[in-house]
Formats: sequence, C-alpha cells, structure tokens
Amino acid sequence: MRRTLLGCALAVGALLTVTACSSDDSTSAYQTDYTGHEPLHVVGYPSTGSLGVVQEAVWRLADGDTDALADLSVEDGPAEKTARNWVESFGEAAKGEVTADFYDEGSTRQTVVLYFAKSRQTKEITARIGDDDTWGLLLNEPDPKEASTGPTWAPAEPGGTGSRSSGG
Repeated sequence: MRRTLLGCALAVGALLTVTACSSDDSTSAYQTDYTGHEPLHVVGYPSTGSLGVVQEAVWRLADGDTDALADLSVEDGPAEKTARNWVESFGEAAKGEVTADFYDEGSTRQTVVLYFAKSRQTKEITARIGDDDTWGLLLNEPDPKEASTGPTWAPAEPGGTGSRSSGG
C-alpha cells in the first residue's frame, strides 16, 4: 500500500512538473504586458476579441513597437507604414491613461475611439475578425495626416454618443 501511494505521489508530482514547464508563453507575455502598462479604461460593450486586440494595440503604441502593432493587421496593405504613423502620433500619449470607447455590438466588427488623456487626442480604429478567425485591426492609413486625425463625429469625452447603455 505504501509503495502504491508513493508511486501515485511521484506520478502526480511528475505530471505537475510537466504541466508547469509546458505552460503557455503567451500567458506569461500577457501578464508582463498587463503589469507593465497603465490599465485601459473601457466604455461601451466590447466583445472579448475586440477588447483583447484593442488592449494589445494600446500596449504596442506605448512600447513604440511598430512591428508588433503592424502584426495586428487583418488585411494586406500599408500596415507597417500605418503602425509607424500611429506610434509617431499617439505613442507617447499611450503611455498614460487611455480610454477605449466601444461602439456597435462587436460580434465580428467594432468601431472604437481611443481617448488619450495625456495629450487630449482621439483616434478612431476598427477591430474586426480576420480571415483566420482571430481579431485584428484595420491598419490602412499610410498618410501621416490621415493617421493622426481624430474622428469628427466622436464626442469630446468617452461615452457621449450612445456607446453606453441608456439604462433600463
């Protein structure tokens, strides 16, 4: 009986060791990103996918990581140039408080307005599901002026045009 218990304990210990050693690197990277950046403030109703990709985009902006930001693109096109434009325009502001205001219902596509408190800038982005069924962004603003221009339709403060529930 004692030998059986010892064998079971060793088997469980080995299983735990293998499981711990094979943990997903993406979980560790997410935890590092999460603790290394300002929290994203959220208004509206994001889906899990749209929230994740927008959070990632804000982190990449804050890090000045144009390659990783461009990797979030869901379309062929000027993603690298757009990512450089976005980092140049919003990278410094993304290191501070950012609020993401999510519009629409977000099952496959969602319009998001980013509010950068530090600079008082706004940026409209579109998150959507790509061909590989993962969430990404439209990065199709190779013109620096277009890339740095805020939306004319968005309110001065997050939540002002119906992204919040009207109650009830």
